[in-house]
Amino acid sequence: MRYPFLAGAAVALATAVLAACGSSGGSGDGGKEAAAGSKPPAAAAATPSVAGPAAGTPAPRPQKSSDAPKAPAGELTPATGSFTKKQKEYLTDRVPKGMDPAAVLQTGQETCDRLRYLDKADRDIAVGAIVSGEITDAGPAVAHLCPQHQDLVDDAARGYADGTHEGAALRPGRYRAASPTKACSWQVAGPGGKALASGSSETGKPVEVTVPESARTFTSTGCYAWLPRGDNG
Repeated sequence: MRYPFLAGAAVALATAVLAACGSSGGSGDGGKEAAAGSKPPAAAAATPSVAGPAAGTPAPRPQKSSDAPKAPAGELTPATGSFTKKQKEYLTDRVPKGMDPAAVLQTGQETCDRLRYLDKADRDIAVGAIVSGEITDAGPAVAHLCPQHQDLVDDAARGYADGTHEGAALRPGRYRAASPTKACSWQVAGPGGKALASGSSETGKPVEVTVPESARTFTSTGCYAWLPRGDNG
């Protein structure tokens, strides 16, 4: 598994060390001249940039990887070897131009590895991680790379993450928060905002709630994820 943020931290640390050495290395008149010629950060920030955008013009937002043009399916080839049919299906419309498709494939494989580990340790935790969004993009990864975990994705699709759910998003039935925090609270409201059920828990132990047919909203905070009970229709 790669940890790019570790590499970034190492570069930042090296830059800071070099900067410190440069600022303390001078002495005598040369050091004084350098100090006299330098501007404090505030003054430097106040100096307008000739090449920069005009005052009041917002800086362009960085392009998201999801918005970047995608490489055509015919260009999805690894540096060595070849992709399987399923791997290529997973990569289609997911690899930004100029990016190594093997790196995108690794992300999907890591998702499958994580689901495999969590499912073995505690199935409820695995489903909850998908429901809450802690494991993102699980659907495509499972569909193409590890279909043996499709049941986890199917159950997660019938669960609730923390937040407010209403209208078509409500599915009557019984639900269980398998790993809530000690600040878990919930409320089910009917027509006109009338409270139908509410509760809280400070124990961190699993709790249950029933969402009736008459429910109009279901709000949850600090409960992490609500999973459908096996007896739900």
